[in-house]
Amino acid sequence: MKTKRSLLFPLFAATIILLSSININAIDGKKEAPPSLKGKKVLFVWGGWPGHEPEQCKDILVPWMIEEGAEVIVSDSLGIYTDKKFMSSLDLVVQVWTMGKITKEQEKGLLNAVSSGVGIAGWHGGLGDAFRNNTEYQFMVGGQWVAHPGGKIDYTVDISDNKDYVSKGLKSFDMHSEQYYMHVDPNVKVLATTTFEGEHASWTKGAVMPVVWKKTYGKGRVFYNSLGHVSADFEVYEALEMMKRGIRWAAESKYEEKEEWVTPVY
Repeated sequence: MKTKRSLLFPLFAATIILLSSININAIDGKKEAPPSLKGKKVLFVWGGWPGHEPEQCKDILVPWMIEEGAEVIVSDSLGIYTDKKFMSSLDLVVQVWTMGKITKEQEKGLLNAVSSGVGIAGWHGGLGDAFRNNTEYQFMVGGQWVAHPGGKIDYTVDISDNKDYVSKGLKSFDMHSEQYYMHVDPNVKVLATTTFEGEHASWTKGAVMPVVWKKTYGKGRVFYNSLGHVSADFEVYEALEMMKRGIRWAAESKYEEKEEWVTPVY
């Protein structure tokens, strides 16, 4: 004959299992959910040097963002940055504009929007080699391209942070593309790196260079990925997956608290 205690034990055990599966944030009244583009307002700005295939990359990422539920406005002009009311209404700017020049008014409009909480995301030269004369813009991005020794070469990208949403679950992977050598802000949170072999520039041998990072500028989230020389680079799963996750993360600027990382220096 089962006692009252023996009948209650399975129920008690089931309750423990259920509670252990609930995120602790839910107990505190907070619901932890992965970043999402659903309902987000995104500006996609493309142009500059055509060698980085900005239009072809647009055709990869814009349909995906729309499929994710974002409202996407596409512009091939930097002039849209001067519309203060429009810029403040955004959740995210995705920019692919290699080299080129930006006016003071355009730069001010972009920087003010990001510092006020609009996220920004981009890749390769479209974000990390735009507007070479504008140091405050580079301060926002967190780095600036300076070289890619050997041009298109074989190299490995290593995941340096396995806990962050953007890079979690991914492993080191190989690329055949430009290996970006950059001047990088030491206060960014590095998620992936590459190590230079020195074959094409001997003095770079052993240099561990950030490839993917995130940071803040004022209240705005900034995400950068140095991969993506041409649209075919995004055929590499990890390169595209980190880009997608970074876009989702940056779009949460206005809705999530600022992240704190203890040891940002790479």
